[in-house]
Amino acid sequence: MSKKNKKEESVEDPVEATQETVETIEELTVEEQLQEQLGQEKDKFLRLFAEFENYKKRTSKERIELFKTASQDVIVSLLPILDDFERALLHIEDDKEAEELRKGVLLIYNKLQQVLQQKGLSKIEINNGDVFDADHHEAVTQIPAPSDDMKGKIIDVVEKGYKLGDKIIRFPKVVIGQ
Repeated sequence: MSKKNKKEESVEDPVEATQETVETIEELTVEEQLQEQLGQEKDKFLRLFAEFENYKKRTSKERIELFKTASQDVIVSLLPILDDFERALLHIEDDKEAEELRKGVLLIYNKLQQVLQQKGLSKIEINNGDVFDADHHEAVTQIPAPSDDMKGKIIDVVEKGYKLGDKIIRFPKVVIGQ
């Protein structure tokens, strides 16, 4: 080869090399684009999968809560009967002659109470002197407090409160000191 041919080859080589580099860059760009698209699709899939898992958890939780509180209407309608039983027991205790009647009413009351407890009903325990909490109690009225330490506290419970599972279905009605 002559010197001229070597110069031409050396001149052509950088151009060919540049073209090959451009093609390689274009190929890498296509490859990178495909990788990016694959990453985006994986991200979409993971988000969709996570959303579906959350949906399954939420619906199963709602279903469990529905089963727990499905009998709520029936139990709420039985609460006044439970209150009547308690009042009847208080009045029968005053009458000493009705001992057998008291035993019968107490037996029925205990049976009703056990059935309701099996269904998830529980009393909300409140004592006189407890601090009034508007989130858990319903104030019926306020009366002057018998002493300064009873101000803002529960003086009397007018009606008991009940919970069905973790949900309060009837707030206790209380009288608070002012």
